[in-house]
Amino acid sequence: MKMLIVAATESEIAIFRNYLTQNTGKHEIDTLITGVGSIATAFAVTKALTEHKYDFLLQAGVGGSFNKSIALGELVLVTTEKYGDLGAEDHDNYLDIFDMGLIAPDVAPHAEGTLKTPLHPLLERIQLKRTNGLTINLVSGNEKTIAHRSTTYNCDVESMEGAAFHYVCLQMGVPFAQVRAISNYVIPRDKSQWQMKDAIINLNKWLLGFVEEL
Repeated sequence: MKMLIVAATESEIAIFRNYLTQNTGKHEIDTLITGVGSIATAFAVTKALTEHKYDFLLQAGVGGSFNKSIALGELVLVTTEKYGDLGAEDHDNYLDIFDMGLIAPDVAPHAEGTLKTPLHPLLERIQLKRTNGLTINLVSGNEKTIAHRSTTYNCDVESMEGAAFHYVCLQMGVPFAQVRAISNYVIPRDKSQWQMKDAIINLNKWLLGFVEEL
């Protein structure tokens, strides 16, 4: 099997990348640092899939959680993605890209306005809580924005890259999964409450176990 592990930043998977330089397994595993955000992710993943053939892609990173039942530092499998800020403001109302009629909600790769993860045998080996993701360009940091996104989209996890990764993989027909370690709750911005270090350690520990068991 040839697999590509994708992350937005070097720091999110540095421990895992160091492990790969010192260990060779029965599978060929590459890593890709895309840069932060949807545009960088879409370009980097598309370029990688154009230049190489992979059997499976795994996006690994940290993220915030709207869902307080998910513990800080916990890992989740994000099985669906929605766009959180792709649309227009109409005075005090927000219209997403589907409300505006610019994208049909059931035209591939979308299904009911959602980017879903297709079934794959490797998904059954990822024994993590399954969650719904929301991708944004502007991280939620005030009560009004948080309330709007939470009630409108009913998603568990927020990131800046998930939907782009899902979109490209679906369009290119490559099996994939997205795993996130929760570093913070989506509340008015307060970095003193974040647990970034623990989230990154837990993410890398899980990645090591995942590839060793393949």
